Amino acid sequence: MSTAVRQDSQAARYVQSIYETVVRRNPYESEFHQAVKEILDSLIPVVEKRPQLAEQGILERIVEPERMVTFRVPWVDDRGKVQVNRGFRVQFNSAIGPYKGGLRFHPSVNASIVKFLGFEQIFKNALTGQAIGGGKGGSDFDPKGKSDGEIMRFAQSFMTELYKYVGQDTDVPAGDIGVGAREIGYLFGQYKRLRGAYEAGVLTGKGIGYGGSLARKEATGYGCVYFANEMLQSKGLSFEGKKVVVSGSGNVSIYAMEKAVQFGAKVIACSDSNGYVYDPHGIDVNTVKRLKEVERRRIRDYIEEHPNAEYVEDCSGIWTLKCDIALPCATQNEIDEEAAERLVASGVVAVSEGANMPSTLDAIDVFHRHGVLFGPAKAANAGGVAVSALEMAQNGMRTSWSFEEVDGKLHEIMRNIYRASVRAAEVHGQPGNLLAGANIAGFLRVADAMLAQGVV
Repeated sequence: MSTAVRQDSQAARYVQSIYETVVRRNPYESEFHQAVKEILDSLIPVVEKRPQLAEQGILERIVEPERMVTFRVPWVDDRGKVQVNRGFRVQFNSAIGPYKGGLRFHPSVNASIVKFLGFEQIFKNALTGQAIGGGKGGSDFDPKGKSDGEIMRFAQSFMTELYKYVGQDTDVPAGDIGVGAREIGYLFGQYKRLRGAYEAGVLTGKGIGYGGSLARKEATGYGCVYFANEMLQSKGLSFEGKKVVVSGSGNVSIYAMEKAVQFGAKVIACSDSNGYVYDPHGIDVNTVKRLKEVERRRIRDYIEEHPNAEYVEDCSGIWTLKCDIALPCATQNEIDEEAAERLVASGVVAVSEGANMPSTLDAIDVFHRHGVLFGPAKAANAGGVAVSALEMAQNGMRTSWSFEEVDGKLHEIMRNIYRASVRAAEVHGQPGNLLAGANIAGFLRVADAMLAQGVV
């Protein structure tokens, strides 16, 4: 059935009415609107085939969070001045398991950002095949430039409120932008103090010495590359000898670069929020690791050790570079229509999203029109939450698996996500459209659970 026919169908009108209700109820939340529209548009053929979804109000329910918490986070900086930030946690859907999703500490965090991330998390988590629902949280606190003491005091204040709403069988947060091993450690310590119990499964992304999983920090970046490799192999291609551009230089980006290099690619550029570095000889991943993970410096400092590299003070300019494979791993909406057109003109063959919703809807349309292999975020960056679920399993069994065991399970999960996305797209008349396939496959798992559990 063609897209044109579907847009005039009763199912299309019903889906459009759901979207209009979301916009009316949630004014000014543009990121949330964008995430909802992307999902709903993909579901028109599903609603056409399964009218009981409309009869039971599944779409009306799935776009509405089960719970949204907003709270004040007061803390004292190193000068003794009281600072106040805003904290959020959205518990979006628990049909297939406890809420699961990261915490983001960044000045841009607001209700719209948290809700878009939480909504995406529902379907991403379902795609992993693990028993985890969708949630997300964070704060407009900026950890950049803060001392360890300031970050600890903020994290303790944040958890003093958040602990009322989380638990290993209720809601299991993890890290996201601005929340790494240091922040998770402070959050876990405060939770343990408040609860008076050692509940390792309440947070994932923990340090290896207190319940963390090997391969967790690598998981999102590795998973993004594993998914991209599945797409490439479907066309008889590989990473070998390809030029790769990776945006960002945080956890996801670093390990996407590492795995791409292991697969034989040359990574020629990476970035941070200020600008990007281009190294025609190939980015030295170990240098980036040290600068970012150990010394917490800016990416511009890379050129001090690699004089052949060039630094450009414009992070968005990274998409002007000619490459074969693009891995956007920084933040939402970093690739717009213009950037997508430039990538296509430069000969890009594959885009695999390591960040959450890094491509606008217009950019995705460009990739699809030009036959670019496109791995959508909710599929391609599901590796992190997949290994978080494996961390929860290890915590529950009071055991730990080797790096090779976890990495092997991750690789298989990403392969299964790719296959499920391909199948769902084909069954619903959109062969090759992995965005539609991932949306549909994730949605159906959650929708079937919601139907089975009644109107709740």
